[in-house]
Amino acid sequence: MILYTHPVSHAEGYQSVPLTYEQRLRSRLFLHLGARGAAHIILPRGMRLCSGLHVKADDGSVLRIESAGEAVSIVKGTGMDLARATYHLGHRQIPAAIHDGSVSYQKDLVIDDLMKELGFDVTHGNQPFEPEIGPVASRDHEFRRTGP
Repeated sequence: MILYTHPVSHAEGYQSVPLTYEQRLRSRLFLHLGARGAAHIILPRGMRLCSGLHVKADDGSVLRIESAGEAVSIVKGTGMDLARATYHLGHRQIPAAIHDGSVSYQKDLVIDDLMKELGFDVTHGNQPFEPEIGPVASRDHEFRRTGP
């Protein structure tokens, strides 16, 4: 088993590992790398597996964490309408990814019904889910996602 314990800011010759949002919330994760066998990622407590993070093993191999496509609900809007939708998601502590002209969240039929009752059109898709990390997230800024 390969043990990945060293977060690095950049690396060449890495293997991309697509992970869902739920998997990326962890700082410790066991996974299978196909022909390379089993791997275990162990990061400092409180550090998340953010998309774009490179993690190095003692043998020199490097993994790049990527956001996997997953089922999401998408609400489109402009200005105050979009602010209203994000307010209701935040009030219910629903992780949300805010985009130009839309907001997405993990597919949830109950929340979909709420958005429809509020007058929003809800569509579904399969795309990487990278929600806003919020003010109570880890304070480790060095390896945090810096772009959209």
